[in-house]
Parts: sequence; structure tokens; C-alpha cells
Amino acid sequence: MAPILSRPAAALLLIALYLLLCAAVWWRHRRRLRQAADAAAALLPAADAGPPVLVLHASQTGQAEELAWQTAKALHLAGMPVRVASLGEIDRDDLRGARHALFIASTYGEGDAPDSAAPFARDLMAAEGSALDLSSLEVGVLALGDSTYTHFCGFGRALDAWLREHGARLMFDRIDSDRADEHALAQWRQRLSHFAGTADLAEWETPVFTSWRLSERRHLNPGSQGGPVFHLELTPADGSPLPAWEAGDLVQVSVATDDAGDDAQRPREYTIASLPSDGRVELMVRRTMREDGTPGLSSGWLTGRLPLDGTVAMRLRPHASFRIGANADRKLILVGNGTGLAGLRAHLKARAATRMDTKNASAWLLFGERQSAHDAHYREEIDAWQRDGLIAHADWAFSRDQSERVHVQHLLERHAQRLREWIADGAALYVCGSLQGMAGAVDAVLRETLGDADVDGLIRDGRYRRDVY
Repeated sequence: MAPILSRPAAALLLIALYLLLCAAVWWRHRRRLRQAADAAAALLPAADAGPPVLVLHASQTGQAEELAWQTAKALHLAGMPVRVASLGEIDRDDLRGARHALFIASTYGEGDAPDSAAPFARDLMAAEGSALDLSSLEVGVLALGDSTYTHFCGFGRALDAWLREHGARLMFDRIDSDRADEHALAQWRQRLSHFAGTADLAEWETPVFTSWRLSERRHLNPGSQGGPVFHLELTPADGSPLPAWEAGDLVQVSVATDDAGDDAQRPREYTIASLPSDGRVELMVRRTMREDGTPGLSSGWLTGRLPLDGTVAMRLRPHASFRIGANADRKLILVGNGTGLAGLRAHLKARAATRMDTKNASAWLLFGERQSAHDAHYREEIDAWQRDGLIAHADWAFSRDQSERVHVQHLLERHAQRLREWIADGAALYVCGSLQGMAGAVDAVLRETLGDADVDGLIRDGRYRRDVY
């Protein structure tokens, strides 16, 4: 029989394992920072190369940022000096000192600027009586949007109009892209090649769709007044190892149905609710209904028509602006509703796997749904994390459980003092869920409680991150 370790020896072994885990987390974080720094340094110009081309992104889910880096690398290969930056990092002196600027701008909701570009939109674009002269600047704008919204590409179009109003000269007409339309992106590459004086640029590499097998589907809220929500589990159909991803990342699902037409060409995005260590991609999907009463294309397929052990085309997509980033050692305030719990759950799973001590790694969860009897998704898991000390506070808002509607923003108002204390203690805020109603209302409470300047500071510091849809 193997010898039994003494208590001191067992304690020393646990400490050693803990230190190894901390070292691994620290090393992985430093490696990501080093890779980002190396990528930026590779684009820096030589001393005599003149002002770099500004490649500026306004990104909500990371797509605009990804396209900005692809743009910058293509220009760099053509021999041009390039600087990549978020639009929120740019001021009027940066614009006045540049000769050329390329803008890749997403739209948030119904025409608003993404969070990362909000300071630019407020301090420069919305400034009354601005005398900013951009007549020495040549610009090109790629506007990303979704034509299902009323103000399609609203922010990109507003940015384009503002640049022209202040005298900027167009290298080419603005290009509008509907959900990363390949034709629009091909136009952008062609314009870049003309600007760089090269032959047409090669197609940019994009993650390919692969076949994933549905291994489990579980109805989470039978009897709910809301639409049915399902827990899904998927693994690579060919049995290959799982690709790497981080909490906060997304999957894109492509459903090619015979009667879907062009709509099938637009992949749907879902926030991943699990980690690679779980051995599968887990999703929370609500079945949406069209105006004619039929299920939505992708959600209807995933939650009903796709049989167990059936396959679906899927690819993973990094979502840098909703990852933990530099907030690994901070307390977390996690706010969400409905299927937005998916992204918050992934962050809680990551925190459970790597937390160093209860005080510095604790989380405060505020979650909203309709009925406590039917919509308390993953309640047992959340209760266990709370008993274990990972979650310091779990506040639930069930809007249909009483005559007066209660939502997550009301919980934030109710706990305004705790909110101020956690933020003062360095906590980071992550908001995941519906754009309409929840996200705007939560932002309004934050600004009323903390003040606009502090909220904007949280955005600039990466301590206020949103994944809303």
C-alpha cells in the first residue's frame, strides 16, 4: 500500500501545486502581452520613414480590431509605416499630425459608437464649435454594420460625415459592410492595394468553418413565460483536439438550409459558456421567433431541428474586448440577463480554476430573468460557487415574480454603495446580454452612481467591458 502523506507534507504539496498554477497563469498572461507588443513593434516605422499611416478601429466584439490588424499588416508588407490604435486612444493632435488615416468602425446598437470609441465620439465628434482643421489628412472609412438595424452602419457613416465636415480628403468613398460581407471586404482590400501602389492584396486568412457534433441539448426553462432557452454541448465531429479559446470568446454558426436563401450566408454568433478544460463548447441559445411565427434560422436549427449526434458548421472567434485581459487579479462585477449568463459563466469558471485567494478573486453576480421558478439558469452551480466563496454576492432580478418589474439595473441602484466600494477597490465590470433595455439602463445607472468621468475612465482602462446583442 502506498504511504500516506503527513499533513505538513500534504500542505507543502498543495502550496507547491498552487505556486505552479500561479506561475502558469502569470506566464500565459505575459506571453500574450509580449505577443501584442511584438506585433505592434513590427509595424513601427524607421526613423526617416515619415508619419505612419493611422489604422484606427472602433470595435465592440473585436471584428473591427481584427480587420485593422489585417489592414496594417498588409500595408506593412507593402513597405508602409503603420500605427494601429483604438479610436478612443486618438486625440486631435494625432489626427492633425498624420497624413493618412484608415478607419474601421463598427456600430453599437442603433447607430451609436462602440464603447472603445465613446470618448472620441463625445470629446471630438460631438464637441460644439470645434475648429479642428483636417484638410491635410487623407482618409478611408470601412463601416461595419448589420442591415437588420434601422441605422445600418450608423456610427461609421457619422464618422465619415464628420471627417469630411472638418476638411479631410477622401482616398475613396466609404465602404459599408453588412455583417462582414465578403464583397465589401474585397473592395476594401482593392482600395488598400491602390493606396499602397501594389497589385491586389491576397485574400486575408479567416478561420474556416469545421464540423461540430451536438452531444447534448437540455431545455433550461420549461414552463417559462419567455422563449425557450437550451444548454448545448458540442465537440469536433472528427474527434480532433479542441481548439484554444478564452472566457469571453464567441462561436460563429453557419446553417445552410435549403429554403434560407442569402440569410444562410450570414453566420450567427453566440458567446461560449465553457472553457477548453471542460472538453467541449457549451452554449446558451434562446429560440427566437420571426414575425410569421417560425423559428429563427440558426436558433431554430440548434434548439430543435438539429438531431443529437448531428453536425453543424462552426468556428471560434476571439473577442478581445470581453476577455479578462489585465483584470485577472481584480474583483469582478458581472451583470447580465437572459442568455448573457453564458459569457459571465465562462468568466466564473475561469476564475474558479485560477483564483489565488477569496478576497482578491471574489465576484459579484447580478443576473436578470423572468421567473425564479423557471429561469434561474445554472442555479445549483452558482449557489455552489457562492458557498465556496468564489461569488461574494449573487443578486437575482426576476421581473415577473412581483407586480412591479425588477431588472438588474434596479439591483445596481439598490446596491449603489457596494458598487462604489467595489469600483474604488479596483473591481472590473463585465456586462453581457440584451442591448435593448438592459445594457443602456445599466450604463445609465453606472453613470448616475459613479459619474461620467469615472465610467469613461473604466472604459479607457479596460475595466468596463460589454458583450451585448
